[in-house]
Amino acid sequence: MFDSGDSPRPTAPERATLRVGVADPIDTAPLRIAAVAGKFRQAGLNVELVDLGTADGVAKLSAGEVDVTFASDVSLFHAAAGGTALQMQGEAYTSSSNTIALVTLPGSDYAEPTAKKTPRIAVDNQTDICALTARSVLATAGVDPAKIRLQASPFSQMPQLLQAGQADAAVMMEPFITRAEKELGAQILVDGSSGATLDFPSSGYASTGAFAAANPRTLAAFRRVLTQAQLAAADPAMVRDALPSFSDIDQTTAALISLGSYPTTLSATRLQRVADLMHSSGLIPNRLDVQAMLPAANQQ
Repeated sequence: MFDSGDSPRPTAPERATLRVGVADPIDTAPLRIAAVAGKFRQAGLNVELVDLGTADGVAKLSAGEVDVTFASDVSLFHAAAGGTALQMQGEAYTSSSNTIALVTLPGSDYAEPTAKKTPRIAVDNQTDICALTARSVLATAGVDPAKIRLQASPFSQMPQLLQAGQADAAVMMEPFITRAEKELGAQILVDGSSGATLDFPSSGYASTGAFAAANPRTLAAFRRVLTQAQLAAADPAMVRDALPSFSDIDQTTAALISLGSYPTTLSATRLQRVADLMHSSGLIPNRLDVQAMLPAANQQ
């Protein structure tokens, strides 16, 4: 349940309105539910949700079009490694069994990860979490990462690629996994939440370092409410019931999807797993210190 609000209210935020970029409805479900329920307003903050669609949240953040953005942890750390000063404001989502997976269709000749020496894998982005996951789980299975051929495709078009034989497998996330299973009888080749990516941090919320320095109370209020929202989302029924109200996920699909977890703390140790795997996989040239990207309250 959300906090009752009986505790003393902290000093008022520097600004009354906070523009928050949102995308993936499953990852951002707790935030959306809290916003609709007026939980941020109760904390003295008017949160305006800005639908990012397919836009780059970090680019919109840097352009000043949003104050906080949702993004995959991989994309946030990629930007930070490239010199963008970011401060993490919350963890959004962590993978669980089959929330991300390599998927094939019935009759595929790719029945085992090592069945092909140079597998063609469809991913939504060649430098984001799906690509990182594919390389990791296939390497764990014994496939040479250097021989994996990644090809970019929107999630919605991956089934057609598989049907046309243009890809051997596709890295999908929910709800696309469940839809492919229902509509095409798709099969899980490898669970993406396994090995080095077991229970893997998937996404989070970040602001620019400059905005964080200028608005510490505003962001502290945001983090407090987000924590309560994430706590409430420990009840999966709440998330499943709400998804159809702000996404194209129907109630039947919402009931069937595999759900991950919603972290209630910002953990440098947990997030460092992502940055370190990115480094060892060659996505970023140098090791990134995630601890330095956390608010002062989270500094050790």
